[in-house]
Amino acid sequence: MTAGEPTGAAVVTGGAGAIGAFLCRALAGPNREIRVVDNLSAGDRTSLKELEGAGRLRLHVLDLVQEKDLGPVFAGASEVWHLAANTDIRRGTADPRIDFEAGSVATFHVLEAARRADVAKVFFASSSVVYGFPTVFPTPEGYGPLLPESHYGAAKLAGEALLSAHCHSYGMKGYIFRFANIIGPGMTHGVMFDFFEKLKRDPSRLEVLGDGRQSKSYLRVEDCVDGMLLAGRKAQETVNVYNLGTRERTSVREIAEAVVASTGGRARIEYTGGERGWTGDIPQQLLSIDRIMALGWTPRWAGPAAVEQTIRELAQERGFSPR
Repeated sequence: MTAGEPTGAAVVTGGAGAIGAFLCRALAGPNREIRVVDNLSAGDRTSLKELEGAGRLRLHVLDLVQEKDLGPVFAGASEVWHLAANTDIRRGTADPRIDFEAGSVATFHVLEAARRADVAKVFFASSSVVYGFPTVFPTPEGYGPLLPESHYGAAKLAGEALLSAHCHSYGMKGYIFRFANIIGPGMTHGVMFDFFEKLKRDPSRLEVLGDGRQSKSYLRVEDCVDGMLLAGRKAQETVNVYNLGTRERTSVREIAEAVVASTGGRARIEYTGGERGWTGDIPQQLLSIDRIMALGWTPRWAGPAAVEQTIRELAQERGFSPR
């Protein structure tokens, strides 16, 4: 292990998810222990198989909402990466308790376990949805007031506030990352995943929620993890807040057309209408990434290239030939 790298164990909540598994592989070193906490409701244990088999990672199947047995998991850890959350915004709208528990309550339990274990750094996966429907594009970290329009966004904003309070009260360093739409291999949710699932059920028709003009930034998971790791090395404030995204937007219409083309181009695309896909959807999103780029980070994948690569991967996973 090179000088300056952390030596204590790293705890990763939600580590069996698509972002979490990639992060675990990036964190793992020959002399470093990775402890994953995941209830496996959305994560895939097989994504951690190689690290588990090599004895470099231990998976703890726990429910963070219940706060059971977290002390031994956090003991001796130097940092905590809190990625666990509800992954379905629409499900949280139908039942707001889901995001309150999986977001706010679980985050409080993680922070309390970190406090008791004297963990030095806590990293929190937040979201661009904390900005609500902003009037400034690209949207900087200092934009406000923050008025989220979904219970998922409200839970993320509450998590940010709890992390800030714990850091200022107990001497931790906190890192808040407001993600754009993170895409890449192993996806289990999101617009591209949903489109492929719909076409699997009915190859002749693709329903698109909204008018297709919703336009957002899409960031590859590799770039997302690189940005978080860089901030952890370089940022030294008590609480450090960074947007992670790209400088480009891609519309839902463009994604729908590319997905259909990747599966043979036979499906009819049908739009339900309206500027929003669902209650709480933010139809336009573009984050300012100047702050994280000032640390030396640049996404390797521009937004359109990231979308194209991910669609190609998802199509190949499902047995479709490349376009």
